[in-house]
Amino acid sequence: MTSQPLTIGVLGAGRVGTAVARQAVRAGHTVRIATGRPAEDIRLLTEVIVPGATAVDRQDLRGADLIIVAVPLHKYRSIDTAVLQGHVVIDTMNYWAPVDGLMEEFDGARSTSEVIEEFMGQVRLVKTLNHIGYGDLEVDSHAAGAPNRRALAIASDHEDAKALVAGFVDSLGYDAVDAGPLAAGRSFENGTEIFNGRHTAVQMRALLAAECQRVFADA
Repeated sequence: MTSQPLTIGVLGAGRVGTAVARQAVRAGHTVRIATGRPAEDIRLLTEVIVPGATAVDRQDLRGADLIIVAVPLHKYRSIDTAVLQGHVVIDTMNYWAPVDGLMEEFDGARSTSEVIEEFMGQVRLVKTLNHIGYGDLEVDSHAAGAPNRRALAIASDHEDAKALVAGFVDSLGYDAVDAGPLAAGRSFENGTEIFNGRHTAVQMRALLAAECQRVFADA
């Protein structure tokens, strides 16, 4: 699997957003970073922390091939969803009750990404990049075919978006494993075996299959 150079928008300039941005720059993608602040406020930060990326105002994320949302989950309602409409969006967010506080919408009845997609509106949401540490992302990548290459799961209700993101994940140095629909994202949320460990593609598929069987048995 290969990915052509893409234009990548990153919404969020924290540790996760900048780590993904640096890895995307290394992979040859054009990277734009935005926050809720004017571009000028984060220009120096971007130049120092993510050389090769460009700080932009959030409305300038429009037109990107992918927009990666990398903000703390408890701030998701502050996201300007207007800039996301019509785009493929990667949700990297995780629900951490001790940090995010009790959020009733994340009661476990649906995966967190299903709640997020409903909030965002007309987007094609893909869940991935949430189950690898921002530090690991830059040091654990390997070329395709490398022995024991690490795998990352992806979940979405949109097959075209899933395929695009799979190519992007591969370009970052990881095997993309299709977990199924967006609801399957719960199998690699905070606290799961997938979330807590490092897995190859073979191991990842086995864990996802086991989770599918468990859900079916409980139904």
